[in-house]
Amino acid sequence: MLRDITIGQYYQTGSVIHKLDPRVKLAATILYVISLFPFSTLPVYAIATVFLVMAVCVSKVPIRHIIKGLKTVMILVVMTGIMNIFLTKGENVLVDIYGVKITQAGLERAFYMVIRLIYLIIGSSLLTYTTTPNELTDAIEKSLKPLNKIKVPVHEFSIMISLALRFIPILVEEADKIIKAQSSRGADFEEGSFFVKIKNMVSIIVPLLISAIRRADDLALAMDSRCYNGGGGRTKLHPLKYKKKDVIGYVTVIVYFALVIIVGLML
Repeated sequence: MLRDITIGQYYQTGSVIHKLDPRVKLAATILYVISLFPFSTLPVYAIATVFLVMAVCVSKVPIRHIIKGLKTVMILVVMTGIMNIFLTKGENVLVDIYGVKITQAGLERAFYMVIRLIYLIIGSSLLTYTTTPNELTDAIEKSLKPLNKIKVPVHEFSIMISLALRFIPILVEEADKIIKAQSSRGADFEEGSFFVKIKNMVSIIVPLLISAIRRADDLALAMDSRCYNGGGGRTKLHPLKYKKKDVIGYVTVIVYFALVIIVGLML
């Protein structure tokens, strides 16, 4: 299961999307996520589906890699769908078993909620698949630069996000090693009741937490030894500059977002 976690991983394919300015990809992701929430109609989600499929195809990230990343969150998606089915009230009752009612409104809401979550995860993951942590840090810092005028530590905030993304694959790999080490000592994480499994997880969480603290301390010492003191006066080896393809990317995303709004308001 841990090997299926792909969040925060960069997948190099050399596609057009990989070569776009990271600010374009960040803006596209934000607008795409926003477009999933205002309307719950089939035409709007059909447009969102076409846009997402086109983005995945252009990125050249293998479908199996994207599906692999969805495995770790499918329990959350399924639970969300089930809760919406049974907790949503409506007039058109389809099933009534001992007072537990399933309505048409509940089924429709569960359907759109599940699709929304899946699209949100794929769309957000596509950003990290096609953008390195350093590029993402530069994009966030550049986009939020005006906030420096009101003393917001934009650079430090960007660094935190970059380090968090870098640590995800490292901690997943570390957890996998701990599980294998504990299994070789006779630990069983598959058998037993739910509470037994939770208790056995302590033998994984404690060493993983210690390892994370140790790595964070080593990183802090490394940054300190290199005289890192924040973003004041720092320059970039490769400063971000917009190109013609980036303008086309912005136009494409704006057209998509406008189309979603227009279709959603008309229906």
